[in-house]
Amino acid sequence: MSMDKKLEQLAQEKEKVLAGGGAKRIAAHKEKGKLTARERIQLLLDEASFVEVDAFVKHRAVDFGMDQKEAPGEGVVVGYGTIDGRLVYVSSQDFTVLGGSLGEMHAKKICKVMDMAMQNGAPYIAINESSGARIQEGVDALAGYGDIFYRNTQASGYIPQISVIMGSCAGGAVYSPALTDFIFMTEGTSQMFITGPQVIKAVTGEDVTLEQLGGAAVHNQISGVAHFYATSEEETLAQVRRLLSFLPSNNLDESELVYAGDDVARQNDELLSIVPADPNRAYDVHEVIASIVDNGDFMEVQAAYAQNIVVGFARINGRSVGIVANQPKVLAGSLDINASDKASRFVRFCDAFNIPLVTLIDVPGYMPGVQQEYGGIIRHGAKMLYAYSEATVPKISVIIRKAYGGAYLAMCSKSLGADAVFAWPTAEIAVMGPEGAANIIFRDEIKDAEDPVAVRQAKIAEYREKFANPYVAAARGMVDDVINPRDTRRMISNALEANATKRVHRLAKKHGNFPV
Repeated sequence: MSMDKKLEQLAQEKEKVLAGGGAKRIAAHKEKGKLTARERIQLLLDEASFVEVDAFVKHRAVDFGMDQKEAPGEGVVVGYGTIDGRLVYVSSQDFTVLGGSLGEMHAKKICKVMDMAMQNGAPYIAINESSGARIQEGVDALAGYGDIFYRNTQASGYIPQISVIMGSCAGGAVYSPALTDFIFMTEGTSQMFITGPQVIKAVTGEDVTLEQLGGAAVHNQISGVAHFYATSEEETLAQVRRLLSFLPSNNLDESELVYAGDDVARQNDELLSIVPADPNRAYDVHEVIASIVDNGDFMEVQAAYAQNIVVGFARINGRSVGIVANQPKVLAGSLDINASDKASRFVRFCDAFNIPLVTLIDVPGYMPGVQQEYGGIIRHGAKMLYAYSEATVPKISVIIRKAYGGAYLAMCSKSLGADAVFAWPTAEIAVMGPEGAANIIFRDEIKDAEDPVAVRQAKIAEYREKFANPYVAAARGMVDDVINPRDTRRMISNALEANATKRVHRLAKKHGNFPV
């Protein structure tokens, strides 16, 4: 056969692969407002940077009529390319080919690029749209999932792993995303669930739609499974690109310095008025964050979940940082079960990838209540103590207002290894709030007084003046400096710079036992 004929054959084979499930299935797919597997890769990566791997792989199944079924590309497109010039590896499941179901060779394609990503120290992005295990392939499909889960776990903390849910993902198809660092979902078109509505109806009798069961809103607001929410696939993929700009390529790299022309020494007069003088009045901590970070640019993670704590990525003087902040306008900024889980996982991600932590503290305590205790607030709350204590990245804390009890410790106090702790003059650092403390310390005096209300108020004021201020803690070295709020940005930046070369030597051990 001549070279011309061979090239013609190559073109035909490629055309077959590029056609996916065929024009009819692709048209039906697009009618639902969804992009094709290849279009998603093109939007995600830099223009013309995608290099495909394993385009001609075929399944080897013969049972249940599989020997008669063609599956172009084996239902998944894999390869590598760049995002803002940086190498990334990607897989994109093709729902038009056997419903994106995962069989033996489909899994092998995904495993190959995951191995390449780990070998080359580059992020791995999985665009998921799958009906789950390919039932016709039985245990081979199950083993394929196991191979992927194992690699997800090996890659954890070594390279960033991102999952993009772009359709209905069921059964085994949701466990790999759950093992990755971040999950993106799109309103109306992406769902995740272990068992679908039909199975639930058969087993429990409950009627539920796909969206009610596992839609983007459910997993961003209620379950906390997802981290980002968008209204279109295009917006979702733009968010992925933005997130990667804050992250290093692997655990040995540093995030790229991106100077945005924002003077690190600029004073923030607005910080003098954002926080109310009345300690019982709320404010929005987003305003404090926006004032401190470069150009007010903050990418919040899990914005709709456990809103009593705010976490996300920003830059200070060009350096990527992870922000953790109590949110006084939701549950007074107290720590509950969900907030503890959310913050702990974020802290551990930042620590794994050398991203310094900036913690803004205004916490009245752990959330009281029977349901919190029954739900294991002790166990969940301990996660924050563990995560911050374990973290070896630079840790900078700023006490804005309330810093009470164990919840203050959990917000990266000096005792948990904070490298620099700054307090505003409004800071109240104590075992508990003045009202509760006065009730305990001066119980008898209040009870025996002719005017218990007046005496109680006087004792509260006495306690607040004596302990609920930053100076007792500063006198003990638990606070490094009491600062003018308008200087917060400059002080954080200086501390980050001073701790940029921080090295911590830990006890030799295999690993600790995180309070899951």
